[in-house]
Amino acid sequence: MLCTRLTNARFLTMDPDHPVAHDLGIWRGRIVGLDEAVTSLPAVEVIDLQGATVLPGFVDAHVHLAWTGFKADAVSIAGRTRIDDVLAVVAEAAAHQGSPGGWLSIAGYDQRVLGRHLTAAELDTVSHGHKVFLLHDSGHGCVVNSAVLGLLPAGIPHENGFLTEGAMGVARALRLPHSQRELAEAIGRAARTCLAEGITACAEAGIGGALFGHSPVELGAYQLAREEGLLPLRVQLMVAAERLRPVGAHQDDGIPRALDLGLRTGFGDDRLSVGALKIYTDGGMMARTAALSGPYEGLDHSGQLQDDPDVLADTIVAGHLAGWQLAVHAIGDRAADLALDALEHAQHLRPRPGARHRIEHAGLIRPDQLPRFARLGLSAVVQPNFLRYFGDDYAAVMGAGRAPWLYRGRAFLDHGIPLVGSSDRPVTDGSPLRAVQFMVERAAESGRVIGPDEGITVDEALRAYTVAGAFACHWEDTLGSLTPGKSADLVVLGDDPRRVDTSCIGDIEVVATYVDGSEAAVQPDLPQLDLEVRQG
Repeated sequence: MLCTRLTNARFLTMDPDHPVAHDLGIWRGRIVGLDEAVTSLPAVEVIDLQGATVLPGFVDAHVHLAWTGFKADAVSIAGRTRIDDVLAVVAEAAAHQGSPGGWLSIAGYDQRVLGRHLTAAELDTVSHGHKVFLLHDSGHGCVVNSAVLGLLPAGIPHENGFLTEGAMGVARALRLPHSQRELAEAIGRAARTCLAEGITACAEAGIGGALFGHSPVELGAYQLAREEGLLPLRVQLMVAAERLRPVGAHQDDGIPRALDLGLRTGFGDDRLSVGALKIYTDGGMMARTAALSGPYEGLDHSGQLQDDPDVLADTIVAGHLAGWQLAVHAIGDRAADLALDALEHAQHLRPRPGARHRIEHAGLIRPDQLPRFARLGLSAVVQPNFLRYFGDDYAAVMGAGRAPWLYRGRAFLDHGIPLVGSSDRPVTDGSPLRAVQFMVERAAESGRVIGPDEGITVDEALRAYTVAGAFACHWEDTLGSLTPGKSADLVVLGDDPRRVDTSCIGDIEVVATYVDGSEAAVQPDLPQLDLEVRQG
């Protein structure tokens, strides 16, 4: 007897052997059959989906759960476009913070809408004795007041209180770590938001590091979240490469650096596991720190690498030799050159054709770099919503010659490079459906079309958030398609993305999300699925 049979729906399976179905059977969290194979079987419950469209649960291959949860509860200056208005928010928050001397963290900072960066001196006027830390929305910079600057080691570079990349990491370290309890609760808040958007599995893009980590025991916070029922979706954890340390392994292992006990990609189970090793080679376009081969338009610099190129290359090689899948953050084309060179060298030293190394973001990829991506078997893990929301700005700072190369779609697919969809939540909106719409239209919110030749089909965009996402995370045996034998993770939609006008895809309602065959609870203030359930 089936546990559940879902019926009267349009199942878009993403499986070419059975692309569309009307019935789906579930037993103990697994899909056991489609259509005639299950229609006549008895079931404990039969759920009439009333003509809804059903897809495999979306996979967000690059997300920051803890950061998302903390940002949701933080004081924010998002939407303020005047310096005085920002300072007023900081002043009010400082006034309610309690006794002086503590930390005041503010979210939503973006110098682009203000016309310039805030300064430490300006924050000093409203900080009321607190240590003030304004995190840039990109995660690659911050503005702090003089109380924080005074705590930094000598020689840490900043521009009137604005710190980027490694310098920001030093400032963050002054106020960390968060407790595992705080982290677990933040992770839970973010996970419920993901579920509400149809995401059933995600890859947390870097724990334990200076830039985006929150604690040296951050992995334990995810275990705590799972133990206490706060982790309702599947999570794979990327580990920051700085956690590697020299080890005295046997010479035959050829492992110069490793995580303690040799832990690497693949450890865990189908709900919580260790994923790729996260290696940062450059910064971000929002903060103008992505490393380009030529200057930003209107600026006198071309961004920055995170460290000496030889140090970064050595880390990439060490991670490969230690058996990790690598997730190399490379937004600018200069950073991509470094990553490609190092990965090619690593594969020469120890061929691992099944490693499935990934380039995270791949924000500006030149035409000559595409064949190297393909030859090395790399996946491109892109964030389509970056251009949906920041496209006008990105196109302006790249200039007419480079703008068509931004966050490519068609070129990756035409070169046989797996195109993987993701959000980088909370940097921007995490909705897979809105990202799918952009991947087809290539239109920013202003209506400006960016790189129209990079547009792809709706089917290809849906594949980026299902089949390709599962492949990039080594989940293809259990996730990514509605295939018998795989986990019954699926999303019920109010309409068919392939049948509505492209401009409406982002507005399709996510009616329900199922994980392991059960409808998952999301935020309590969201409406729940109202469908006909019959007991077998």
